[in-house]
Amino acid sequence: MAEAQNISAGSTAAGSVQVTADSTVATRMSAPPSYDVADFPVPHGREEEWRFTPLDRLKDLHNGTATAAGEGVTVEVSAPAGVTVETVGREDPRLGAAGTPVDRVAAQAYSSFEKASVVTVPKETVLDEPVRIAVHGEGGTSFGHLFVELGAFAEAVVVMEHSGSGVLAANVDFVLGAGAKLTVVSVQDWDGTAVHVAQHNALIGRDATFKSTVVTLGGNLVRLHPRVSYQGPGGEAELYGLYVTTAGQHHEHRLLVDHTAPHCRSDVAYKGALQGEDAHAVWIGDVLIQAPATGTDTYELNRNLVLTDGARVDSVPNLEIETGEIVGAGHASATGRFDDEQLFYLMARGIPADEARRLVVRGFFTELVQRIGLPDVEERLLARIEQELEGPAA
Repeated sequence: MAEAQNISAGSTAAGSVQVTADSTVATRMSAPPSYDVADFPVPHGREEEWRFTPLDRLKDLHNGTATAAGEGVTVEVSAPAGVTVETVGREDPRLGAAGTPVDRVAAQAYSSFEKASVVTVPKETVLDEPVRIAVHGEGGTSFGHLFVELGAFAEAVVVMEHSGSGVLAANVDFVLGAGAKLTVVSVQDWDGTAVHVAQHNALIGRDATFKSTVVTLGGNLVRLHPRVSYQGPGGEAELYGLYVTTAGQHHEHRLLVDHTAPHCRSDVAYKGALQGEDAHAVWIGDVLIQAPATGTDTYELNRNLVLTDGARVDSVPNLEIETGEIVGAGHASATGRFDDEQLFYLMARGIPADEARRLVVRGFFTELVQRIGLPDVEERLLARIEQELEGPAA
């Protein structure tokens, strides 16, 4: 798919119904959600939800033989006053409240973690600085769980940064009370040998707002599964992401926005740049509008910029709509190379080719980065993206 431009788009106006010709959300699941690993068969790579993933690079996370070993990961939480930070055991009843594992690795992570980090922002608390969570791998294999809860009308920003080496399978829960506003920035900047597989669940309360930005730069294999559901009407979800995939890396983002309540909104936009031999990015965007979810307004977009030969992109947007009483629904996917006109325009004004290339890529990502709303994080990410692209392209 990286050899030529591939563009697909679709939209649905109010009063009409569209279901994509590709597999629908319902048929993409080989087994119902479960906390029990035994409820999920061992994948062989032919299943719809696994066909893009190189199973031989998962370090046995998918077949049940992986066990916690080595130094594991350290989790450090820095939170402003008024926030409760706890380390709890498996028996804590809050864990899993935002969603149930939907594949074998997520179930394995849920059944194998020993301690979980819980961050609670009390109702009506408005934080004036972010909660910062640093996850650092020290090698070996680890299983983790993170739970973040905002009370009614609370407002917070959470920045999660992953670094180091090793293998990590985890579940992350975000629970938003009525009217709450949560912004999450999740950065995957692992060493080149790391493997990271995680399911992110967000449960959005009535009139609550959830904004997530996922940034994936490092790692040998990173497979993230963000999922959103609504607990009441008026909820809003903004899911943004960017990834720079270089030689030999596999970056996979599989999203599901499950519209279960009326008059909710979702906006999804992911962008990626790829360079180098065997660089592989996968983006699956599933949106399900269930029958009770009248008045839904949703759109999803994925754009990929292929910088060199040898890179591959798989981009699959899906819509399943069970009611015609919606405001609108649409999707778009585009994969292509540099815009020659943009490069020519810059070079004609005396800008060297390498600098012109850098400016085009920076502009490609800047729109999404600026939506984070944290200047220090934005500048650091843009600098890190440029550093990644300046590395070997093969």
